[in-house]
Amino acid sequence: MERNDLRPSAFTPVKRNPGTRLAPEWFEHVQVNLSAAERRAATIPARRSVKKAYQAAWLVKAIQCIDLTTLAGDDTPGRVHRLCAKARRPLRDDIVEDLGLDGRPPTVGAVCVYPLMVRPAVKALEGSGIPVASVATGFPAGLTPLPQRLAEIRYAVEEGAAEIDIVIHRAHVLTQDWAALYDEIAAMREACGPAHMKAILATGDLRTLRNVYRASMVAMQAGADFIKTSTGKEDVNATLPVSLTMVRALRDYGEITGFKIGFKPAGGLKTAKDAMNWMILMREELGRRWLEPDLFRIGASSMLADIERQLEHHVSGRYAAATHQPLA
Repeated sequence: MERNDLRPSAFTPVKRNPGTRLAPEWFEHVQVNLSAAERRAATIPARRSVKKAYQAAWLVKAIQCIDLTTLAGDDTPGRVHRLCAKARRPLRDDIVEDLGLDGRPPTVGAVCVYPLMVRPAVKALEGSGIPVASVATGFPAGLTPLPQRLAEIRYAVEEGAAEIDIVIHRAHVLTQDWAALYDEIAAMREACGPAHMKAILATGDLRTLRNVYRASMVAMQAGADFIKTSTGKEDVNATLPVSLTMVRALRDYGEITGFKIGFKPAGGLKTAKDAMNWMILMREELGRRWLEPDLFRIGASSMLADIERQLEHHVSGRYAAATHQPLA
């Protein structure tokens, strides 16, 4: 894993996943060995070590893949405006200059907010090229009637959201009602229109890795552009074994259909080390192409401050207090 591997490259744009018919034969026979998944996941932080300039390059790439998020009950347009200012300039100017990036300073992958905060975010990010993502469909539980969930998607898109993070109805997975799950996600995809759809599986509620694999496959068959681990509100959020299972599912889907699907871990990722671990997972399991923001996002808020702290250490040799890099 070299620093050159993370420099900007001319990649062919990803063709949007059109979905397929519901095909249970693609996933119903699949078994997931929990012990094997845990052993494989344990090798990711243990076997790989990226240091010095190489680590700095990986952390800059991580910034470009962050969905900088605020999903609090007391969100205000002012808070969103400050978050968007941080999204535009996630690193202090002196760090950008010391890294030699002043000609092309990094920005985050997207800003993620509630539907009511989409318009303030769009206004604050005007001209930056940074998309606004909105959660929808009764986030985080998804337990509102389907017409209301679809209306919420349409509202967010009308307000300017370019990406929609939907939540699935977990009961359909727990009862193995794949037709109902497929139909709901397909209806959500249609409601998204041109906005890309990230399907949140809330994997901490799905109980088994086999359920995680099956739900991942149904979401992709229904047209999801990304599959996402968690809302961040479950008792257990993104873990490496769960992420490995989802990544293997999207790899299998790609081998069958030829379409590349994105992946977004979210919930519980707080440190620069977390970012590195998930990027190594993507690099080893799927290849270099999945380290670009059109195929990989990290749902995070506090992580950015730790990445900035690590990059400041790289250029200065000193660790600053965490409060030296406020989020916004």
